[in-house]
Amino acid sequence: MIYLSSFKLSNKKLKNPNIYPYSVFKDKYIEPFSFAPITIFYGNNGCGKSTLLNIIAGKLKIKGKESPASNNYGSENYCQRFENECAYSLGSNEYGVPFYHLPENSRYIKSEDILYEIKKIQQKAILEHGLTYDYMQDGLSLEKAQSILDHKKEQRIENIIFSQEKYSNGETSLQFFQEYLIPEALYLLDEPEVSLSPANQVALAHEINKLAHYLGCQFVIATHSPFMLGTLDAKIYNLDAKECQVTPWYQLENVRYFYDFFKKHEKEFTQ
Repeated sequence: MIYLSSFKLSNKKLKNPNIYPYSVFKDKYIEPFSFAPITIFYGNNGCGKSTLLNIIAGKLKIKGKESPASNNYGSENYCQRFENECAYSLGSNEYGVPFYHLPENSRYIKSEDILYEIKKIQQKAILEHGLTYDYMQDGLSLEKAQSILDHKKEQRIENIIFSQEKYSNGETSLQFFQEYLIPEALYLLDEPEVSLSPANQVALAHEINKLAHYLGCQFVIATHSPFMLGTLDAKIYNLDAKECQVTPWYQLENVRYFYDFFKKHEKEFTQ
């Protein structure tokens, strides 16, 4: 599904070229981005892929958008000005009927959002374990202590349920995506591979492929993970290039670095 068809960044120039976010793309020639069911913004650190996602989220007024730190010079808010100067177009459904708004469940998920959820859930688990222990110290049975604790909860149990064992950050992160990525929505994902092992990165990529091709989702993803790049059935924009052209995953610098590294050590794998 194509909910977001294209996005055009502001091409305005300022007298001061170092003002954010104008400074991020000042040396690049960028045609409007044309989106596929899965589109990737690839680039090394500092290339602007996270900034780009946040600008898109702000322009679309999508859930999870982040307000950048104030960038006022005099009375001018340059972050808001840049966002206002951008433009986008929406797509259409499989019958050619145009979309006039994005699906309600559309969301921008940043890597720090995932880490925050992991920390929040782990702290909740530790707190509940501590309260249960305190009740047992007062002479209550485990069953009675748990019953009292359950009665005290004022909010519903978290969507991601944890057993008594402490899950790793990677397992928690994968469960987070499994819980929050639902059909028929647009998702902007900023480095979703954070905390995931290579195997889980591939598992997440397969899940994204399935959601995009069978369950009516569209994804715009910022990543430089070779495992995500090589598994996702995606259109890839190389933000490291001066003209941000579409590039096959196996030609990207970060992927070639991995290839050259393992090629150099190939004999060690055949011993």
